[in-house]
Amino acid sequence: MSGPAGGSHPAGDSLTQRAIAAVLRAVLRATVQRAFRAGLPVERQRRRLLRMARLTRPPRDATFEPGICGGIPGEWFRARAPEPTAPTFLYLHGGGYCTGSPATHRAVTGHLAVRCAARVFAPDYRLAPEHPFPSAVDDAAAAYRGLLGEGVASGDIVIAGDSAGGGLAVAVTLRLRELGQSLPRALVLFSPWVDLTLEHLGPAPPGEVMLTLPWIGECARAYVGGSDPHHPLVSPVGADLHGLPPTLIQVGSDELLLPDSRRLFERLRMAEVPAVLQEYPARWHVFQVNAGMLADADRALDEVARYVREIRLDGRQAAPLDG
Repeated sequence: MSGPAGGSHPAGDSLTQRAIAAVLRAVLRATVQRAFRAGLPVERQRRRLLRMARLTRPPRDATFEPGICGGIPGEWFRARAPEPTAPTFLYLHGGGYCTGSPATHRAVTGHLAVRCAARVFAPDYRLAPEHPFPSAVDDAAAAYRGLLGEGVASGDIVIAGDSAGGGLAVAVTLRLRELGQSLPRALVLFSPWVDLTLEHLGPAPPGEVMLTLPWIGECARAYVGGSDPHHPLVSPVGADLHGLPPTLIQVGSDELLLPDSRRLFERLRMAEVPAVLQEYPARWHVFQVNAGMLADADRALDEVARYVREIRLDGRQAAPLDG
């Protein structure tokens, strides 16, 4: 996983895994793009995504329960045998800032809790178009401060997120820096959407099975509202990233937002932020949600567990990830 762009990770290549990947790809192509369709009323998109989440597999050895942190409702996920030294995750779900909830992402948050022997809080942050920017940033910051108010040290917190939630993870960390707040131990980003201008996106690769440019363009307009899409908390890839905590980025090669991950990685390196980019060949957008079925998803979350263990509390990486 070393190399000029953080390297790539070999895909699971057993015959069984190839068959599982083919089935998952076909199901995603048939269902997700129907839910994430430009022009479809957002309430219908949300209902369809919630139904599709039933096809994922949350782990049996994790518990989840409703909770409130910093005044923000959400869900707590806990490993049945948590490690006292494991970090607490603040997990920000994806969905284009317009769809998604803690309930739609229980597979990834539950497996994250189990594999990291940790607890995870997923806030049910406000969504666009009803609540455009900066509502999501405000809610994420409130949830982070809520963790601090419960006695969790900032060095024991990891902010993670996927897709729009990955971009939100970067944006809220920038906001915390603006406020003079102590920053988390690390960031963990799955296929982060960090540029809502869409100026650097080309055509979708042939293997893309989830996202389309018309849909993410519609979501971007809904979230940005009357703000500037170049605002650093809207499109954090263009922000001053100096001083951010160590960051792990995971992305599949078959997705529309691959350029966002690569650009963010380069921008972090320019800002002298310790960063790792892991590219998974032939994998789709936020494939980690298929943990428990897809070997690469399990492997990716194992890498997250390894990464957060190897980040010291002072924010420096104890040892490089070398695969």
